[in-house]
Amino acid sequence: QVQLVESGGGLVQAGGSLRLSCAASGRTSRIYTMAWFRQAPGKERELVARISLSGVTTSYADSVTGRFTISRDNAKNTAYLQMDSLKREDTAVYYCAAGPTWYKWEYWGQGTQVTVSS
Repeated sequence: QVQLVESGGGLVQAGGSLRLSCAASGRTSRIYTMAWFRQAPGKERELVARISLSGVTTSYADSVTGRFTISRDNAKNTAYLQMDSLKREDTAVYYCAAGPTWYKWEYWGQGTQVTVSS
């Protein structure tokens, strides 16, 4: 099994920045892709960003392209989400996910709240 623990959420003003971290433990050899999802109240969970094992391949939701950056440090089994130029609509619970392929998510973190105030 793999355990994922997020940290770094909080309250920030619009235009500000936050960096989320996701630390993986357990059978981390099963992880190929790491990703960040988010879910706002009353909305479906959406994929925000994902990154391949090597870190070379990344993808982003249109709504965050140019503002968010995903990265990973395999030596620390940790993924990061740098969020800049935050907007009120970025307010959500952010979840870390991981899986053995580019499209499959087998492991989830407990979520961390990000609140952007105007």
